[in-house]
Amino acid sequence: MTDAPVRVAFVCVQNAGRSQMSTAFAERERERRGLDDGVEILTGGTHPADRVHDVVVEVMREEGFDPSGRTPREISTDELESCDYVATMGCSTLELGADAAVDVRDWALDDPDGRDLDRVRDIRDEVRDRVSALFDEIEREATTSV
Repeated sequence: MTDAPVRVAFVCVQNAGRSQMSTAFAERERERRGLDDGVEILTGGTHPADRVHDVVVEVMREEGFDPSGRTPREISTDELESCDYVATMGCSTLELGADAAVDVRDWALDDPDGRDLDRVRDIRDEVRDRVSALFDEIEREATTSV
C-alpha cells in the first residue's frame, strides 16, 4: 500500500441502514485483511436519522455486530471528494465536483426501513458481498500499483 490510506465512504440518505451495514462489514474486512493502516472508512447521510433502524440492529446482531450505539451523521461534499471510493446505496443525489477523482458506485440497494426481517437479511447479505468484492478490488489495485 502507499503511504496515504485508501479512503472509502458508504453513503445513504439517513445513514441508518445500508450505509451502517456497509461500514460494519468494511471494518471487519479491513481487520481480517490486515489493512488497518491502509484503509480509512467514512460513513454518513444527506439527512441523517436519529438512530440506526431497529430492524438493521436486529439482523446485524445475527452477524456478530451491534450497531445500536452508532449515531447516524451527515457527511460533507468535501469529505466525499477526499475519498478514493464512494458507495451510494441507491438513494443518492450526490453531486461531486467535476475535478473530484472519486470512484463513485451506486449499489442500488432497497432501503431496509419498514421491510420484513427476511428481506432485510437479503439486503444485509448483498451488502456483505459487495463490501467484500470492493476490498478484493482495493487489494488488487494496491498490489498492481506498487
